[in-house]
Amino acid sequence: MKHSSKTFSVALAIGIGVLATGTLPANASAAVDGKAVFDKNCSVCHSVSPPPKSAPPILPISARYHQRFSSRAEGIKYMADFIKSPSKEKVLADQQAITRFGLMPPIPLSAEELNAVAAWVWDQYTGGSWGPGRGQGRGAGQGDCYQQ
Repeated sequence: MKHSSKTFSVALAIGIGVLATGTLPANASAAVDGKAVFDKNCSVCHSVSPPPKSAPPILPISARYHQRFSSRAEGIKYMADFIKSPSKEKVLADQQAITRFGLMPPIPLSAEELNAVAAWVWDQYTGGSWGPGRGQGRGAGQGDCYQQ
């Protein structure tokens, strides 16, 4: 009984600390915000929607993953692995995207950050067609980005 009383006291102390400070202790795990990871580590090169910056936009990337993987978990796992260790063999983009932008460098993120940002990218797909030539739909493209 003494042990469970001590456990309760520790849990209560942590709970009071969370309520008082609004944060979890450093050793407690908290959910990682995929959008925040994207903003900090990916948005320098990737825009969310066309036009591209120095890498393909997220919406067409997300669409490619949805075309290739039927399950969210499978797509996120593959994407997180690619972000951690990109290779030409793992690329889902067409070859012209690699020719235009090159292969992205490995991004040094924790497993939690990799999964969070991959899940965020996966969730950006809202349906519709983001295949070759879909861009912004204004007819201003030169046809040199997403061609087959």
